[in-house]
Amino acid sequence: MLIAAPCVVTLTWTLADAQGNALDARTEPTPYFYGGGDLLPKVEEALAGQGAGHEAHLHLEPEHAFGDYLAELVCFEPLSVLPEGVEVGMTFEGLPPGAHSTHMPADRLYTVTEIYPEHAVLDGNHPLAGMALHLSLKVVAVRAATPEEVAAGSVGGEAALTVLAGAPGDAPLH
Repeated sequence: MLIAAPCVVTLTWTLADAQGNALDARTEPTPYFYGGGDLLPKVEEALAGQGAGHEAHLHLEPEHAFGDYLAELVCFEPLSVLPEGVEVGMTFEGLPPGAHSTHMPADRLYTVTEIYPEHAVLDGNHPLAGMALHLSLKVVAVRAATPEEVAAGSVGGEAALTVLAGAPGDAPLH
C-alpha cells in the first residue's frame, strides 16, 4: 500500500538540530495517522505516495517545523500560584489558576524554564521553536486507517503528542 490520506504509517526516526546534535529518536516503530495532523505538513509531503521501506531525510526550517520563537509567549508568575514543589521542566496545560499573566493564550503548554525566589518563568513556545531541524525517517509499514481512526483523525482515537506533530505549543519531546 502507498501512503495516501487517510492511512496509518508506522515510522522510525531521528531528529537533530542544524549542527547535527541529536535531539530525539524513535527506534521503536510508531504508528501515525497520515492526513489528520499527527505529522508536520512537510513530513506528510515527503511521505506522500511512498511505501514501506522508504527513507526520507528532511531539513526543516522553523516555519515548517515548530514555528519561530516568540518572546511574547514567555511570562513570569509568582510562585504562590504554582503548585508546591514546582521544578524546572514541569509543564502546565494553560496557565495555572490565579495566574497574573491574563493576556497569555490559554490553549498552550507552558514549561517552567527558570525558578527564582519569588517567581518562575513560564514559556509557551514549543521546546524546538526557532530551530532548524534535520529529520531522518523510515517507513516501516503502511495500512488503511480504520473507520474509528478516520473519525478521530488519529491512531487509537487520540491525537499523537510527539515531536512529529504540528503546531507550536504542542507537547514537549518524549
